[in-house]
Amino acid sequence: MKHILSVVFVAASVLTACTHEFIPNPNAPTMEEIIKNPSISQLNNLVTGSEGGLRAQLGLYHDLVGVFGREFWRYSNSDSRNTEDLLGKGNITLDPNSYYAINSWLARYSVVKNCNLLMEATKNCTLLENEAQKNGYYAFAKTIAAYQLLLNLNHTDDQGIRTDVNDPKDLGPIVNKTQALTDIAKLLDDADVLLNNATIIFPLSDGFEGFNSVAGFKKFNRALSARVSIYREQWTKALTDLNGSFLDLSAGSNLNTGVYHVFSSSSGDLLNELYLAPDGQSDIRAAHPTFEADLEAGDDRINKTHVRAAAATFDGLTSTRDVALYATPTTPVAIIRNEELILIYAEAKLQNNALAEAADALNTIRSKHNLTPRLDLDTKAKLIDELLKQRRYSLFGEGHRWVDMRRYNRLATLPIDRAGDDVWPRVPLPAGE
Repeated sequence: MKHILSVVFVAASVLTACTHEFIPNPNAPTMEEIIKNPSISQLNNLVTGSEGGLRAQLGLYHDLVGVFGREFWRYSNSDSRNTEDLLGKGNITLDPNSYYAINSWLARYSVVKNCNLLMEATKNCTLLENEAQKNGYYAFAKTIAAYQLLLNLNHTDDQGIRTDVNDPKDLGPIVNKTQALTDIAKLLDDADVLLNNATIIFPLSDGFEGFNSVAGFKKFNRALSARVSIYREQWTKALTDLNGSFLDLSAGSNLNTGVYHVFSSSSGDLLNELYLAPDGQSDIRAAHPTFEADLEAGDDRINKTHVRAAAATFDGLTSTRDVALYATPTTPVAIIRNEELILIYAEAKLQNNALAEAADALNTIRSKHNLTPRLDLDTKAKLIDELLKQRRYSLFGEGHRWVDMRRYNRLATLPIDRAGDDVWPRVPLPAGE
């Protein structure tokens, strides 16, 4: 961790719609020099590097939560650990020295490091015209850092994470889950306050279309805060957060409105790692058979999978469907979107015993996916079951199922596909921690 956090991570990839130059390397000013007296262009490069870094190891992050949550299996001829370690085959346990414990963890903290550098550089920049411009950079950095810390906590859960990593030579301790969520929520809330007096003068990618103004970014920030609030079981705060977000409950709402990671085939940019060509033979995300088996007739979310020309079998696991969330290698990947916000609203309402409003929200989701409304959602228990079902299908493959089942103490209900397999509750902390 200390080694990684002492290395500046400035993404050398080109994000769509960003045309500014990058911080030059060999023989150019060092990062220490840049931070002491940055130009606005250099500040913007740190913004772009931070946003670009969000995509690093994104495929691995989603593979882990997707496989652990039995949303899909990951077949790979080049790495048997995907169907051995990740599924707890036989007597195998998760290895804290392995790629799945280390790579995503370090990628997320690299972005956090970039955000910390951005805040330090912003503090020292003499070219910014006013406090509002500085606040824009600070709010961006705090929001993105909070998001990255949350993803690492999703993996490690009750083992906790480090939230104080400002000084690579003197890292803060690993704090428990409750404290980590508190620290993440504070970052988001601090950024929200800063946005009350902020100007955004830096460019963001097309993934922030509609959210690249102060008002739009504030809505994105509150959406992330709502997600954190339900993890903290702070149901009233979640509803307050949603009031400031881009939640749209109307019948004509677009479920896909939100903020996205974007990709391109331009030289130096990244392609979407979550895209795999259909009917692959050696590299497959195979939908778990229960995805189709448990789906109600007529539900259009079946189209999140693709019927294979021939069933795929690997390591004793057979599936007839591929995951088909992304049509091309440049299809964007959601960070957070309106469909999740509607489901957060439903969860917060039911947990606050506003059962009719929760039922209405869940029936809105059902109706949008060609299902008839349920008229029997009249108890909290029924609503929780329906909530988890709708989150399963609406957010399929987006990194939520495993976390949700863990939040509701239902990991034991996930399927065991081979005798001796395990459903893991967490990713181990990297051995170096």
